[in-house]
Amino acid sequence: MVVSIPLFRELAADAPRIIATAQGMSASLRRYPTGIESLTIATPRGWVELLPWLGQMVWDAEFDGVRLTMGSPFEAPRPARVIVETYGCLAFHSGLLRNGCPGPGDDHLLHGEMACATMDSARLEIGTDGQGPFMRLAGHVDHIMGFGPNYRAEPSVMVRPDATVFDMAMRVTNRSFAPMDLMYMAHANFGFVPGGRIHQAAPWTPDRTRVRTAIPAHVPATPAYRAFLDELAARPDAMERLDQPERYDPEQVFYIEQPATDAAGLTHLMLERPEGDGFVMTYAPAEFPKLVRWVLVNGDAQVAAFALPSTCYPEGFSAEQAAGRVRQLAPAETAAFSVSMGYADRAAAQDIAARIAGLNKG
Repeated sequence: MVVSIPLFRELAADAPRIIATAQGMSASLRRYPTGIESLTIATPRGWVELLPWLGQMVWDAEFDGVRLTMGSPFEAPRPARVIVETYGCLAFHSGLLRNGCPGPGDDHLLHGEMACATMDSARLEIGTDGQGPFMRLAGHVDHIMGFGPNYRAEPSVMVRPDATVFDMAMRVTNRSFAPMDLMYMAHANFGFVPGGRIHQAAPWTPDRTRVRTAIPAHVPATPAYRAFLDELAARPDAMERLDQPERYDPEQVFYIEQPATDAAGLTHLMLERPEGDGFVMTYAPAEFPKLVRWVLVNGDAQVAAFALPSTCYPEGFSAEQAAGRVRQLAPAETAAFSVSMGYADRAAAQDIAARIAGLNKG
């Protein structure tokens, strides 16, 4: 059984207000001085903060006292049309008609229209399934353009009381009579970990861990940076350990090709911290045929987006369309995506590292 509680902006106040408790979890609403409302789901292990009416992005999260989110100048979420106007979140839905950095000839927003979409509805669901109790933020937004695209997007985030990972999902249905372009990335911005080690179910070879050598317009293309890209293209394993933060300004982007999967069709990645715990991501490559990594460290942003599952690369619509990487959604067709992400304590991190090592051997 699932109980669904409609959420309304008017419920949010300056001070957090608990609106539901169940199975050791609580959900509270608040409104930031910037005017943005947030919903925090708290558990015995930590909390996840979500923005019900701003793209239903995951603003922040903490488990076992460890904050997961990137460092940024944004102390609070801000009203935004494009993601860079509020770029301090842990995760957002990048897409859906367009995704990535606009290239020459593109006129779309950076990371698309869904990232900061104003949601048409939001609700809190409380229930129990085969894995136990949960709280889930869900909702929908209808993107309708006269003589153009018409789709319904239904994002959700599920949190469980005894877990330090949570599920972020997206369903999109083409409600138009015409086929629809679909470009979607689960954009998870974990904090940079000095001295961290990335575990992945793919070899650190130039053919399987490819360095992006195309330089987007927002990155200074100095001779030294170009030379560094050439070095990384030959030796991508130099970035397995994040022991040289200065090498990530400007940003570095990698494409991990054909990660191995387990019997359930899932692949696993982890950013292990020097303390022995880590940040984790699990997803199905059948849903996300591409895997991107983005790392940036400077005075304004400290982010290790070590796993960005995607349907395409983030090179903008024109480049991806030319390469045949823009998926088409038929009229009335629905596409569904889900990732599990969060934190692993030392015991869980050891298990995940062993699992990934096994995938690399198999």
